[in-house]
Amino acid sequence: MADETKPEGTQPTSPAMQFTVDTGHITTTYTNWYRVTGTPEELILDFGLNPEMGQVPTESIKLTQRIVMNFWTAKRLLSALHFAVQRHESFFGALEVDVQRRLRPGAGRPAGPG
Repeated sequence: MADETKPEGTQPTSPAMQFTVDTGHITTTYTNWYRVTGTPEELILDFGLNPEMGQVPTESIKLTQRIVMNFWTAKRLLSALHFAVQRHESFFGALEVDVQRRLRPGAGRPAGPG
């Protein structure tokens, strides 16, 4: 994504600074559940699948991925995610994270004309 806009607070890269990314071994995993833990030196993010979305699960949540990073990388990731969500909401409207409010008709959506 060479034309991707950088989130606020990041240093612009020099046009001369170019690198390649090898996606030959990348895997894609869907997640609808996460857990954040850590140590004083590292942040640990676990991702998995909750088969009973919106409910207290009676089945085990199957963890599929664990990412361990230092807090500097986590802060840069936080900035990039914040930027991506803001950009999405500017095009498509606010995202309601409360499932119950999303299920109610009209909740989290601006009132239409009339």
